[in-house]
Amino acid sequence: MGRSSGHSADVRGPGMLGAAARPTALRRRSAYRADCPHLENTDAELRPYLCIPMMAQSDTLGTLYLEFPALDEQTRDDAIPAADQALAAMLAKHLAMVFANLRLRDAIRQQSIRDPLSGLYNRRYLEETMQRDLSRVARKQLPLAVIMLDIDHFKRFNDTFGHEAGDAVLQSLARLLLSHMRASDVACRYGGEEFVLLLPDTPLETAHQRAEELRTAVHQLQVNRQGRPLGPVSISMGVAVFPEHGTTAEDLIRAADTAMYEAKHSGRDRVCLAQVNA
Repeated sequence: MGRSSGHSADVRGPGMLGAAARPTALRRRSAYRADCPHLENTDAELRPYLCIPMMAQSDTLGTLYLEFPALDEQTRDDAIPAADQALAAMLAKHLAMVFANLRLRDAIRQQSIRDPLSGLYNRRYLEETMQRDLSRVARKQLPLAVIMLDIDHFKRFNDTFGHEAGDAVLQSLARLLLSHMRASDVACRYGGEEFVLLLPDTPLETAHQRAEELRTAVHQLQVNRQGRPLGPVSISMGVAVFPEHGTTAEDLIRAADTAMYEAKHSGRDRVCLAQVNA
């Protein structure tokens, strides 16, 4: 851009524009005039600038803001050459494609690691995360808790009210689990009505306490389907902790699963701790 030495650029990507700032066409303005919405509150004198929407598949992904020095301070000839405008438009188009590809890649990634019904992470993500976390806690000699839980008498919801009612129970429980998770915790739908919680840096006593808090909170769930209450919900839970109950992901899941079934066989709606291997 022959005349654009010393120009400044501001690329505003997805999520960085308010509704009022979404452009629909290239804007060209002379110096000292702020006509674009995102420049309305500036107190500084403006030099010639371009605001170019970054569009991909009819979506506005952001705006490219380019500022140019005045060509002639005496005459204030602020016209931006057509060649500069064309190059800027090409840059905006290229950036739009980059943003669109990044957004698509993120969407595909989310689909591959999320359970579509509950919105929680899926079993694949759990397995990946456990391997990474186990390496970290082993290196730093920290605990890692695994809680496996199962909805008691879940088949009854499906048989009595239909499968959509069962889905509503799963979704309500998923929201409750998320509301009790720390930023470092991971909540996964393991399969069917089974869920797994991964609690990094959490010793057995703390994991047991948090499991009991969750079990009590589930009693407060009020799930309705088409205006009809579905009745009380309860869960059975098993807790295992690295390294006491296992040093691999498979060992910890197996230990938590065994403890969960012990809770079910002991009357349901309770938390059981895994047994330490002799």
